[in-house]
Amino acid sequence: MLLLATTACNRNQHPAGAASDPAADPAPAAGAPTPEELRGIIKDAYVYGFPMVDSYRIQYSYFVDTANPEYKGPWNRLHNVARVFTPQDKAIQTPNSDTPYSFLGADLRTEPLVISVPAMDEGRYYSLQFIDMYTHNFAYVGSRATGNEAGSFLLAGPAWQGEAPDGITSVIRSETELAFVLFRTQLFGADDLENVKAIQAQYRVQPLSQFTGTAAPPAAPPIEFMKPLSAEAQKSSPEFFSILNFLLQFAPTHPSETALMERFARAGIGAGRTFDVAALSPGQRQAVEAGMADALAAFAQYKAEMIDTGKKSSADGFGTREFLGNDYMVRMASAVLGIYGNSKEEANYPAYFVDSDGNPLDGKGNRYTVRFEPGRLPPVNSFWSLTMYELPASLLTENPIDRYLINSPMEKDLVRDADGGITLYIQHESPGKDRQANWLPAPEGPFFMVMRQYWPRPEALDGSWKVPPAVRATE
Repeated sequence: MLLLATTACNRNQHPAGAASDPAADPAPAAGAPTPEELRGIIKDAYVYGFPMVDSYRIQYSYFVDTANPEYKGPWNRLHNVARVFTPQDKAIQTPNSDTPYSFLGADLRTEPLVISVPAMDEGRYYSLQFIDMYTHNFAYVGSRATGNEAGSFLLAGPAWQGEAPDGITSVIRSETELAFVLFRTQLFGADDLENVKAIQAQYRVQPLSQFTGTAAPPAAPPIEFMKPLSAEAQKSSPEFFSILNFLLQFAPTHPSETALMERFARAGIGAGRTFDVAALSPGQRQAVEAGMADALAAFAQYKAEMIDTGKKSSADGFGTREFLGNDYMVRMASAVLGIYGNSKEEANYPAYFVDSDGNPLDGKGNRYTVRFEPGRLPPVNSFWSLTMYELPASLLTENPIDRYLINSPMEKDLVRDADGGITLYIQHESPGKDRQANWLPAPEGPFFMVMRQYWPRPEALDGSWKVPPAVRATE
């Protein structure tokens, strides 16, 4: 049996008793949790660790697995994608299809990186979202946060003790040794793509030593990356915790989580520990699997009671560690429903999971409308969009007109109602030629929609502007 104690063991060594009778579990060793205690620890550790493990699944496909169709390139180099996401992009759930992305996987163990951005046209939105391994948004650069002027920003890991050289606009600190930076560059339309490519070509990432023209420090040892679980396997495989342990070695324990990590250690979870799945006794494995199921059930209840009812929204789920206040269920729900979402000041994401009667949205046999009253389009400083996602995949959905969203640049082409309002038609079949400009195609099955409000105005956040409901047509 695996002794779930506070000391690590070698992955290839089973502790004494590993060959015990599978029909019976011996009593837990002194200090080890009972099956009931183990189940509770596993539940909490799964909720805590899900954003980390799922984020790793995505970043492994982007920066490690060269055979993956989602592969972008190596760590510490910027990778530009001069197009918007389509249904063929499957690594990340609820992808943004408004803005071309640039990707940076940052390994900060050796030295900081310097990220330089060009001066941007006044009317063009751009942003750099800095995400740590926990999926906290710990900093921003861009139109809202720093303006559209050129600048160079030093991104440093938790161990760096140096001083910023001349030419650095500001220093940005990550509490984890690996980080992820998502660049978004606004696209005004298909004829604007060459302009976006020219901007992306001016983004620059370089090690601090290269920026200063000095000798580079000794390189950190290469990382032997573990193969991640699939999105489906993450729901039930105890190997989830082996991956979590691997990731925690790059995430120094935050002072607010010392007691939490001590509790997790009783189940063999923590940096430098081994969660040996093969050595789990039948009773322990049952407790682990039950704990994972408990976590997913708790998420489902949270979604039904808090998110589907509008009591919680994306405005509550993305931000700094200080903003989230170590609310691990909020962090998990945000990762499940839309990992890497922006903090509310940068973008607000009202979501449509149900219609105005509280029923789940379904394109099979149903038609819906979303109507903006005259002068009541989403209040933003930059742009808004409404994007369609099929369920259960939470991915963009194929359709005959290759339209995955309706957004601000399309406003001039939308058909106005007699009073000047705008009605969007949400359905699987075309609503007819006279309404097709306002058609957001839905799958022939369950779906949800996300409204993106980039650089939202105060009324989008304080409740004075109301999100129009999705109303099911009855005729």
